[in-house]
Amino acid sequence: MSFLFTHVTVVRIGGNQSPSTAGTGGMFSTVDSGDHLESGAQANPAPNSSRPSGWGSAGDANLSRMIDPGVAVFPQAQPSGYVPHRLHSPERAWPQTNCYVDLWIEALWSLGVAPEAMLGFTLTQDFEGDQFTFFKVPLEDLERLYGVVVTELALYDTVEAHVLTQLGRGRLCLVEMDSFYLPDTAGVTYGIEHGKTTVGINRLDPVAKTMEYFHNDSYFALSGADYEGVFQHATEFGLRWIPYTEFAKLPDVLPSEDAQRGVARDLLSQHLTRRPQTNPLATFHAAFPTQVEHVAERGLDFFHLYAFNTVRQFGANFELLSSHLTWLDAAEFAEEAAAAKTICDNAKTTQFTLARAVARRRFDSLATALEPSVAAWEAIMTGLTSKVG
Repeated sequence: MSFLFTHVTVVRIGGNQSPSTAGTGGMFSTVDSGDHLESGAQANPAPNSSRPSGWGSAGDANLSRMIDPGVAVFPQAQPSGYVPHRLHSPERAWPQTNCYVDLWIEALWSLGVAPEAMLGFTLTQDFEGDQFTFFKVPLEDLERLYGVVVTELALYDTVEAHVLTQLGRGRLCLVEMDSFYLPDTAGVTYGIEHGKTTVGINRLDPVAKTMEYFHNDSYFALSGADYEGVFQHATEFGLRWIPYTEFAKLPDVLPSEDAQRGVARDLLSQHLTRRPQTNPLATFHAAFPTQVEHVAERGLDFFHLYAFNTVRQFGANFELLSSHLTWLDAAEFAEEAAAAKTICDNAKTTQFTLARAVARRRFDSLATALEPSVAAWEAIMTGLTSKVG
């Protein structure tokens, strides 16, 4: 007998939580974790064999009847009326950062806490030789700041079965999916190419084949063939790609914004000690012109991949750092926030310079393109060392 396991991220709501304890800073209230499985429903039944069948089978039909398809962790969330957090304002240089951080920004905003508080980790971004660190919030920071405990969930049944069970317990599931089937990526990957990304599933109806989810900078819905695609219905269960998933246990009582600021300042000091020992912008600056010459030989599609993993990553990272410092104490950290914004803006202009250089096969302009960022990084670290180091 063999079993297939994978991992899923779930957000668990505390058993006594109600809309009144979810805070007032976010867009939506949370639901009571005990509402949906205690009224005659049972836990996810064991499959009839070691290899569970896909949705639509007799075994899965029992589960679909047990779970109310209208259940949502954030019941007021609607794709047509969702208002993203200000960190995703279209007026920002980088309205989207990466799928994981963007998802947490919106989930925390919906929970009713300040997403800006978690961003001190951006100090640790490094140049890794072929890319900048794909920055992700450390899970221990989420626990210290908000009382949010993120845990992996083993998948031994279909992804839908597990997600429905967790939604019924008030948990937001964060699941890796193929962006080929995500309509919010239209013009980028939707129906064009396959890509790995993470979404937060807030509503799921396997009978109607609909799903509502947080992704990137907002909240969306998909259905029909896209639903079948993200859950791999055309592929036999044992041959499906196994997505990584987590769950986050949310607190019954949310911390005040003052409490979040106090913890965020402590975390900023800790992350400062974890910063790269060598200026990563200087290291990248030295390698940049030569790398771009090779990129130019690979065509436009490869250029976009390179730009996303280099200039976009450090540009978005330092724009978030600037917002974090401004939120923490706009007066005390004014100089460091301005320096971080310099890196953000320099990355934006460098991206355009890079595109022209690749198109014209002329790379002279790249030799000095990143000098403002190199100097700004040093200013940030020197200033913060004197204030929180």
